[in-house]
Order: sequence, then C-alpha cells, then structure tokens
Amino acid sequence: MGVPTRVLFVCLGNICRSPLAEGLMRRHLEAQGLSDAFEIDSAGTGAWHVGEAPDRRMRQTARGHGVDLDHLRGRQITAADLERFDHIIVMDHENLANVRRLDRAGRYHDRVRLLRDYDPTPGDGAVPDPYYEGGFEGVYAIVERSTRALLEALAP
Repeated sequence: MGVPTRVLFVCLGNICRSPLAEGLMRRHLEAQGLSDAFEIDSAGTGAWHVGEAPDRRMRQTARGHGVDLDHLRGRQITAADLERFDHIIVMDHENLANVRRLDRAGRYHDRVRLLRDYDPTPGDGAVPDPYYEGGFEGVYAIVERSTRALLEALAP
C-alpha cells in the first residue's frame, strides 16, 4: 500500500462533532477493510478542551450506536495540519472560516470542506453543535450519513 489518505475532522472544541466524525469514519473504514488506506484524526479550532475526553453526552450517544470515543483526546488544529492532511473536513461555516484563516496564503483552501457537502440532505450546510444546542441523536444521524458519503467519495 502507498501513502494513506489523511483526513482531519474539525469542530469548535474537539469534544463533540469532530471526535464523533473521527470515530464513525474509523468504523466505516474498518467495515470496508480500508483502515490501512486512511489516517484519521480530529481537532478543534479552539484550545479550551485540549487533552480532555469527548463530551460525556456525545460519548454516551456514540456508545449507544456501538462507537467508542473514550480513547480520544481533544487537540487544537495547527497550521502544520493544513499541509499534512489531504482533506480537512469542518462541521460548520464558522469552523470553515477559522481554519482558512490559519492559511493566510490560501495554499490549502481547496483541502477544507464542510462535512455536509457530502450529506445527501445537507440542510444549511452546518452540523449543529450539540454542546450548545442539544440534539445529540440528531447530530449522530447527520454525521453518520455524511461520513459514510464522504468515504464513498474518497475510497480508492
């Protein structure tokens, strides 16, 4: 196998949406026997939760669907991530703007996309933040179908 395709999921604090996307993408890859073809990670645009486990409510929701997020820890995206990852998948328009601000020269803007660009029913393009808005099950459904569609778009 060659160099893996590197995908980074990004949300605000890296404790709800992006760790869920990381966990679901890993599960989809494993189910299709593609784990070795991809490198998956997640990060937040802010540093508030660096080193922390994902939000208890998100872990509980994911666990109810057979996805374990307990081993994940929050981290903040860096400018180096823009070069390292082939695809940087963000959860909402604010995340998109914040990540693109890290790339002042605009060299990597084409690598940054909204997760819901892959959603068969994209709505307003944003994955709602359940930390503030609640709706963990609804967010799970959005992220599950969107990561599945993303993998279909990226799979070799």
